[in-house]
Amino acid sequence: MTQANASPAVIETLSGNTFFAGMMPEHLAFLAGATRPRQCKAGEVLFRQGEHADRFFLVQSGEITVEVPAIMGPALQLQKLSIGKLLGWSWLIAPYQWDFQARAITDAGVIEFDGSAILARCEADNAFGYELFKRFTGLMSERLSSARRKMMDQWDPAGFA
Repeated sequence: MTQANASPAVIETLSGNTFFAGMMPEHLAFLAGATRPRQCKAGEVLFRQGEHADRFFLVQSGEITVEVPAIMGPALQLQKLSIGKLLGWSWLIAPYQWDFQARAITDAGVIEFDGSAILARCEADNAFGYELFKRFTGLMSERLSSARRKMMDQWDPAGFA
């Protein structure tokens, strides 16, 4: 995934997405050049909790679930993500390990971003890094709040306030 791969179609997709909207054209071009398309079959795991995180995803089709794997039994589904939603932030924060698991609920198409290349650009270009970090912290806050609500709904012992 290199800058030479920055197709106009990917740049257009990113600029039309609310997460990337308003970013400088050169930043969008760099991001687009650090991508590759990926198809996922229903049930396929995109990443597992505890694995090294070096990428993130933009859902193009289908549905992806963010979940907490269980020691026994089914995973706890925290959120369903569909078209236009971003997935993954652990590539941005040390120790660069996934905190959750992501799995395709249906056949899905995603744009996969090379987090390592993007992180290196963030370190070299503070304006780019700060802009991206601001956007991802908003995403983190939203996802963690959603995860907390979902876990509290599932874990409701008597007398817990």
